[in-house]
Amino acid sequence: MPLQGTVRHRSGVPAKIDHYFEITRRGSNFSREIRGGLATFFAMSYIVVLNPLILGGADGNGDELGGARVAAVTALVAGVLTIIMGVWSKYPFALATGLGVNAFIAVTVASNPGLGWPDVMGLVVLSGITMFILVLTGFRTAVFKAVPASLKTAIVVGIGMFIALIGLVNAGFVRRIPDVAGTTVPVGLGFDGKLVGWPTLVFVFGLVLTIALVVRKVKGAILIGIVAATVFALIVEAVAHPGSQGAGVPTGWSLVTPSLPEWTAPDLTLIGQVNLFGAFGNLGVTAASLLAFAILLSIFFDAMGTMVGLANEAGLTDKDGNLPRVDRVLLVDAAGAIAGGGASVSSNQIYVESGAGIGEGARTGLASVVTGLLFVIAMFFTPLIYLVPFEAVAPALVVVGFMMVSQVGKIDWTDLGVAIPSFLTFTLMPFTYSIANGLGAGFIAYVLIRAVQGRAKQVHPLMWGVAAAFVLYFAIGPIEQALGMI
Repeated sequence: MPLQGTVRHRSGVPAKIDHYFEITRRGSNFSREIRGGLATFFAMSYIVVLNPLILGGADGNGDELGGARVAAVTALVAGVLTIIMGVWSKYPFALATGLGVNAFIAVTVASNPGLGWPDVMGLVVLSGITMFILVLTGFRTAVFKAVPASLKTAIVVGIGMFIALIGLVNAGFVRRIPDVAGTTVPVGLGFDGKLVGWPTLVFVFGLVLTIALVVRKVKGAILIGIVAATVFALIVEAVAHPGSQGAGVPTGWSLVTPSLPEWTAPDLTLIGQVNLFGAFGNLGVTAASLLAFAILLSIFFDAMGTMVGLANEAGLTDKDGNLPRVDRVLLVDAAGAIAGGGASVSSNQIYVESGAGIGEGARTGLASVVTGLLFVIAMFFTPLIYLVPFEAVAPALVVVGFMMVSQVGKIDWTDLGVAIPSFLTFTLMPFTYSIANGLGAGFIAYVLIRAVQGRAKQVHPLMWGVAAAFVLYFAIGPIEQALGMI
């Protein structure tokens, strides 16, 4: 029975919270938002472990960021940004260090001789500031609205395929085939076409259970699947001790070995260790500008594609496929690049794993607040993420991938001008492990085919500009080679 003076809506939450987050109006309720926030956290918490591994190498001066520091700050920045996204934009989108961008920074940027981590992160901050300005001027929002409806649907499908592949690979169900003579197939089923290892069994158990629960329309199906698979993983680890792939056991846990966490105090000394223009002094204006441009394009279009896919899956877009208050989402995302670079953990952006929460029923920013709070808590208990292995989360990603790919029928396959670009978009995302690559190929193909069809006037001017930018994006390698940078 509610306390006197407290009005409750049908959603089961106090009236002011319900009204602010539009919970009832979006057809959700308090329990769905909580479950969605939990599911999203479990699905993306691996970044707290993975980011220190990616950024764990030395910079051009031989200095390292330190794994414990990267882990703690990764959790803090993700938590704060996700809470802001939830409270201000009111959408169930969670943010954390962007995969792909951090790898590019660690392998390509930080490897330049004489370039320190503060200089590298300075480029990330500058890219974020530039993107922030593009949002404030309305340019980024205008680009979002200029994308044809079929291409927006293709983005949803592509992200669905991408997120499913991530789940399958992380679980060891699909593995890279060693580069040996006579083998041209890049990936295959397990080892030599066979499923082996206890962790793979955990994934199969979780996938079968989750599918069964979804088919039976059980509330909380995805979250129940994650929790059940995690419990099974803890039992497997206690009894069989499968080992870890990182320790040289190929059939072991892919990254996280499930174990009960111990408390450690967070080290946040990385925050503020950034040199905005250090890279320009070390590399020169041209080389530093090219690297900043590559970072900018990646974070610009990765976020846009992810946002479109998630919003469509959640049914939050209008009849034209646009997202109300999209400028707020894009501003928080732009701030993510600035905050991530300023904290030395790389650009933060909207995560495709937010789809796990959406699949659980999340439709509002309240779910993001839950996810963000869990990340902040994880900062104080950094080893907490070792409780849930990839293999327990991967089934959720596969099922959510199915949900997103099911929208493929909305693409106008009778018009080759959008059908072919759509096909390139949703195939290249998983095949190149990059949302930006799929977007680039699709956008370039769209303007070229429309020109060949004699329908160039139907292409929005911004699409021509974006396509030209992507041509430069794909040509970064030859340009760097011509300038003697590689």
